[in-house]
Amino acid sequence: MSPGLHERTIGRLPRPWRTLADWVLTIAVALAVVLVVETEVAKPFRVPSSSMEPTLRCAKPAAGCTASMSDRVIACRLCYRFGSPKRGQIVVFNTPPTAAQRCSAGGVYIKRLIGMPGDRLREDTEGYVWVNGKRSDEPYITELARAQDNQYSESSWIVPEGEYFFMGDNRGDSCDSRSWGSVPRANLIGPLLARYWPPARIGRG
Repeated sequence: MSPGLHERTIGRLPRPWRTLADWVLTIAVALAVVLVVETEVAKPFRVPSSSMEPTLRCAKPAAGCTASMSDRVIACRLCYRFGSPKRGQIVVFNTPPTAAQRCSAGGVYIKRLIGMPGDRLREDTEGYVWVNGKRSDEPYITELARAQDNQYSESSWIVPEGEYFFMGDNRGDSCDSRSWGSVPRANLIGPLLARYWPPARIGRG
């Protein structure tokens, strides 16, 4: 609201009503800003499962979870409007329909981007992922997670054009693209921007 319009409307009210109207206007503007930011810029999400442990942690007593409180993260909704997804990013996305059939639930997932459009992927008997014939360097995978990852030994995948292949960091306990396939670009919400909760774990993923 411009200063002139503000004076012509709220400014003519008696002082108690003017103060109340100013507060109502301020709150309304603040709510509008929050809604725009959440809808168009950045959106908060809670980490629901152990598939990204220990990079992103979920709350006990859920299976495989190690924390007392689940991590809460912010995804950058604008980032993929002005840039392209990059291998290795942690991404929030809407799953394809087959995820609900293969996993306990579909909906919104948080996983790491492993395969780009056109990539050829293979997982060897030791749990290492090979991309286009080269073994990936994945320092975020723990030895325990790699040792427990035996379901997809010697499996291979080709990522279709316009789609992306995701895996959880906790490979032995992650229902991901190895099970239900790759994800269309339109399903990507955005990369992880920051972890904002709990306070002791504030920062990037």
